[in-house]
This record gives sequence, C-alpha cells and structure tokens, in this order.
Amino acid sequence: MTMTDVDPAIKVEVNTEYLEEQSTPAEHKYVFSYTITIINLGDRAAKLESRHWIITDANGHITEVQGAGVVGETPTIPPNTAYQYTSGTVMETPVGFMEGRYGMVWEDGKPFQAAIPTFRLAVPGVLH
Repeated sequence: MTMTDVDPAIKVEVNTEYLEEQSTPAEHKYVFSYTITIINLGDRAAKLESRHWIITDANGHITEVQGAGVVGETPTIPPNTAYQYTSGTVMETPVGFMEGRYGMVWEDGKPFQAAIPTFRLAVPGVLH
C-alpha cells in the first residue's frame, strides 16, 4: 500500500479492551476486543468492501487476516457520518500491535484504501 492509495477523507479511530474473563495467561491466551469507528469526512458515500489486518505479538509473530467486509457486513457510510463495530483477537503474548487497511469504493465506483493506524493491545499494567 502506498500513501497515494490512501484517501484522507476516511478517518479510522480505535479503542481497545483486554478481556480478562476470556483470557488464560497460564496457557498464553490473551483475548482483546477492539472497537473501530470509521468516519467519512468526504462529500460522498463510501462502501467498505474488504479488510487486511496485520497482527504482531510481542514475540514478533505476525498474523495476517484478509477478507470481505467487517463482522459480516459491507457497510456504506454516508458523507459526514460514522460506522462503528466491535471485533476481537487472541494473542499468545500480553502485548501486541494491530494495523491494516480497508478496501473501499466511493459511490462513483472509484476504489481506494483507508488506513487503519497502528494500535496497541496490552494487558493493563504491562509496559512492553
């Protein structure tokens, strides 16, 4: 992905949460949820068609996830509105990072990418 592929009219915000009740640290299983807000700052509707995630744990293990839509949906986001969803991931370490991009299409049919900024997943109190 080059920066010219990314349209700044789409802003992505992320909030994360460690799900302690679903995690079992003794088995190296750390569960996190993340809530994504996709904001369309443009003047036309945009449809989210695909996602590409890169998940890196503290051991440097990288997992890539690609697929259609998000949480079973391919939402169309009207101008000056936002779409929000919550999903999750499981890691073998108490700290990791996620980043990626959405494949999107403007209502006129022009495809573009929306960058998902790198965000940190961490068990509270873990510094690295």
